[in-house]
Amino acid sequence: MRILIVCGAGASSTFVAQRLRRAASDAGLEWDAVAGVESSVFPGAQDALLVGPHLADRVDALRASAGVPVALLPADIFADRDGERTLALVRALLAAETTPKGTP
Repeated sequence: MRILIVCGAGASSTFVAQRLRRAASDAGLEWDAVAGVESSVFPGAQDALLVGPHLADRVDALRASAGVPVALLPADIFADRDGERTLALVRALLAAETTPKGTP
């Protein structure tokens, strides 16, 4: 599983990616989380996309270009020091994508 976390310059997303990788590894998941910028988003290059809160106005465009599940990170995500909250967010995102429409 390759998760791309994008922000304006790739700096703050680097911290989120590092913490998510550690939390995923601790949970026994073989996930790769990398930081990037908008121009890093390509169809087929990632399995999920997390978008920094300051790019909220770009989420629809990024969703259209990524072709994968996309989540806007909450404004306080940078306080997630151990990555557990980010891991839970990705798991929920992926679960929502695999649940058939109309299923409770």
